[in-house]
Amino acid sequence: MEPLYSFYLKHPFVQTDTRALKEGEIFFALKGPQFNGNLYAKTALEKGAAGVVIDEPIGIEGDHIFLVEDVLRTLQALALHHRKQFSIPFIAITGSNGKTTTKELIHAVLSTTYKTYTTKGNLNNHIGIPLTLLAIKKDAEMAIIEMGANHQKEIESYCTYVRPTHGIINNCGKAHLEGFGGVEGVRKGKGELFDFLAEENGIAFVNGDLDYLITMSEKINQKIYYGNTRGKYISSIFQNDPFLVMEIQNEKINTQKIFTQLVGAYNKPNVDAAICIGDYFQIPFDKIRDAIEAYVPENARSQWMEKGDNAIILDAYNANPNSMQAAIENFSKQNIPHKVVLLGAMMELGSDSLAEHQMIIRQLQSLHFNHVILVGGDFEKVDHPYTFFKNVEEASKWLKNHPIKNSTLLIKGSRSMKMEKILEVM
Repeated sequence: MEPLYSFYLKHPFVQTDTRALKEGEIFFALKGPQFNGNLYAKTALEKGAAGVVIDEPIGIEGDHIFLVEDVLRTLQALALHHRKQFSIPFIAITGSNGKTTTKELIHAVLSTTYKTYTTKGNLNNHIGIPLTLLAIKKDAEMAIIEMGANHQKEIESYCTYVRPTHGIINNCGKAHLEGFGGVEGVRKGKGELFDFLAEENGIAFVNGDLDYLITMSEKINQKIYYGNTRGKYISSIFQNDPFLVMEIQNEKINTQKIFTQLVGAYNKPNVDAAICIGDYFQIPFDKIRDAIEAYVPENARSQWMEKGDNAIILDAYNANPNSMQAAIENFSKQNIPHKVVLLGAMMELGSDSLAEHQMIIRQLQSLHFNHVILVGGDFEKVDHPYTFFKNVEEASKWLKNHPIKNSTLLIKGSRSMKMEKILEVM
């Protein structure tokens, strides 16, 4: 590992895709079901890669060619070796709903005072997390690592090379039920982060308003609570139309408002977490407030936008029963005219899928929206009175010929549904 790490220190930029490769980066030739990165190693060198890490010979040898037993395991081992060079807080975050928004809020708050590195985009898996770690530079004072998971032992494996000192599970909902094996399986899988913190005497930030998180964190000696039940700050929703405005108070500050640019009351715990963590790391409240107010969501996560004479809540990065229900409920409470709901199907729900889609139908029927359009998946297999299309292309074609005007739209669905494509015809 030392020769490769020494080479990495001279060329501290890592790439796994030759299409995005820049001169001077190290190319890791990963394999997948549909590709073999070793076949592109020569191309990487021709494009100016400083070196390549391969697990199949490519007919070239040299100090910049690293032939290893397994490229992925080498990438993860290199990330661990790099991680061990730091004695700063490493905050791991996982959960079923809102973990990326929570991560971004925490990053915004901590960055007011500390040089903070965090997960970019959706680099929260077995490849993305090592790449995130290897992007951390010597000037780092804080690191926030997002961990996504859809099966048991996945979070446990990430902890072996992230080695988090702090952690937060923002919630455990009905996400990836097929892989986890039900809601209890989700809690067990996500709880692997708390298990690691308990073993390593780490610090957990725990939402004291959720009893199951209190139970899951019982073995952890060092806990910092947030939320109104046990937290240091008391928060309430002052307004949610369309953006979330919160009132915050504790014994040190008078009641203050935070005017977020977030859509949805379901973001309240995410803001609570960012306030708690900022306070724990001794950031003044005014800096915390200003950072939260300045944060603008992107990547189709509860984004508010206007197109033509329509307003749109784009929340199409992902969906599961909990996040879908919360988005629909929040939309129903908005004091806005002519509400149109466009929902893509929810994925990875296994044997629960039909029942969960039917539950969404019942919720929609109880709220009497002006128009509901459903797209794909198991929405086709459940009874409903709404407009239905097999895919987003069919829905877009229909919307182009039947344009929606002077309305507010909620667009939500699982990532594979690509519901954001509807915007192209709006």
